[in-house]
Amino acid sequence: MRRRRALTIALFAVLALTVAACGTTNPTAQLKEGGTITIDNESGTLWTCGFNPFNANVNSFAFGPVYEPLVYNNLLNGKTTPMLASSYKWSSDSKTLTFTTRSGVKWTDGQPFTAADVVYTFKLMKTNSALDLQSVWTVLSDVTQQGSDQVVMTFTTPAVPYFYYIAGQVAIVPEHIWSQIKDPVGENMPKPIGTGPFTVGDCTPQNIPYLRNPNYWQAGLPHIAKVNYPAFLDNDPANAYLASGQAQWGGQFIPNIDTYYVAKDKDHHHYWFPPIQNVNLFLNLTLKPLDDKLVRQALAYGIDRPKVSKIGEYGYQPAGSQTGIVIPTFNDWYDSSQAAKYDYKFNPAKAQSLLQQAGFTKGSDGIFKDSAGKRLSFTVISISGYTDWTASLQVVRDNLKEIGVEIKEQDLSHDDYFNKLFLGQFQMGYGSLSNSPGPNPYYELRNTLYSQTSAAIGQTASGDYGRWTDPATDRLIEQFGATTSTAEQHNIMKQIQGIMLEQVPVIPVTESVAWYQYSTKGFGGWPTRDDPYAAPAPWNIPDWEQVLLRVHAT
Repeated sequence: MRRRRALTIALFAVLALTVAACGTTNPTAQLKEGGTITIDNESGTLWTCGFNPFNANVNSFAFGPVYEPLVYNNLLNGKTTPMLASSYKWSSDSKTLTFTTRSGVKWTDGQPFTAADVVYTFKLMKTNSALDLQSVWTVLSDVTQQGSDQVVMTFTTPAVPYFYYIAGQVAIVPEHIWSQIKDPVGENMPKPIGTGPFTVGDCTPQNIPYLRNPNYWQAGLPHIAKVNYPAFLDNDPANAYLASGQAQWGGQFIPNIDTYYVAKDKDHHHYWFPPIQNVNLFLNLTLKPLDDKLVRQALAYGIDRPKVSKIGEYGYQPAGSQTGIVIPTFNDWYDSSQAAKYDYKFNPAKAQSLLQQAGFTKGSDGIFKDSAGKRLSFTVISISGYTDWTASLQVVRDNLKEIGVEIKEQDLSHDDYFNKLFLGQFQMGYGSLSNSPGPNPYYELRNTLYSQTSAAIGQTASGDYGRWTDPATDRLIEQFGATTSTAEQHNIMKQIQGIMLEQVPVIPVTESVAWYQYSTKGFGGWPTRDDPYAAPAPWNIPDWEQVLLRVHAT
């Protein structure tokens, strides 16, 4: 499963304005009802059948179709769609945000949804910090109910950029259910109660069935009756299943996709790969010698990113930039002059020189070693079954061997991989963030570098897996979040890029695209390049709800 999201649009000016309830997803009465959509997405593991929206390992299976946000942020075109909030309004100083909750909404057990549920959800995250996956309480000071249908959020600082997290990335849960749960952090939640268009059927390790909610608040939606989400441990069987036409919606890497997938049914098989974030080499910065920036710089010069892109990703995913800026998606934020100064192209000679400056000498086996004779050898964890990542890591391994560094791959199940990242129990990790990057580079870089999203080794981190702890970085991230000035935001982002280039807290290897394949045989309404109403991959959360609301039988 590829996580997570995004694309670009400067939302800050838009989000600072009052946005009224100008409608939600547009139902069309004439569309054909019924049918079953099957999602094809290599997960690397069997399903645990847990749907706790506060558990980073499983929330992607519930957030959207079962639990909903207050507002949906479409990062492909900048539009906001009111969901459980019918409208919202910022105060003039951007320190108070007032939501009006939608009337007539019911939880799937028949109980009414109210503003009290929203207040409870946010208070629950404050009481149990492990549930605050987006670290919203680093800027929130209070959340209260005003009248019968309003929720007032106050902030310690101007907080417009946090709207994305608060309104769009928090799943609202029912107080009458969650107030009875003794351990909300450890709760598995096999039968979730939400407000969304689907309920969870009889889940098995092999398949998650989602069933249409007949009492969904958007009348006439969803159009489809059922969604099947089978578990695939490897790309190869998942790709074969999709190419055979047994699934309609895919979200994984397919080599030679035009031959393997499109040619099987040229009239109906389609794909679209919008760029979203980075695939990184995460470094555990609490370990020696990865705490030495000279070593990290050497590693960054020692990876041939274009070759990784070409061989590992068939060119579908472009080479990454050490600035951390996804190009061309966020070209307006990219500091080309700083990037040119450091020039992180594949440069084995420079990499070896940096290792020598760090005090290492090359051994008889070609691998550098420290003064005590310990070899520069690391284990890098990745997800089993992600064949493109496996191929990419082989290129990285060969590159680093050329500069005198040994890496050994360790393939793990999807859940084991993210558990080790979250807990900091790794030397190196290859992959993307587990959470959404957002509508500009700030969001991904915040999730990657902000120490407030991290945790001590052995405790669960929602971001900053490498445990980068730098007051200067934290200040810049907080300053960015406190301003609505575009010019100031760009200046801050240049400084953050400078830290990425000089300190190398993480190494972007390739960019990550939203792997998205879809079949129009029997179904229509899919997002396309011409109609980008949602981020299109089935693992884009909560975006996949928007897709499931639009797709219909033909």
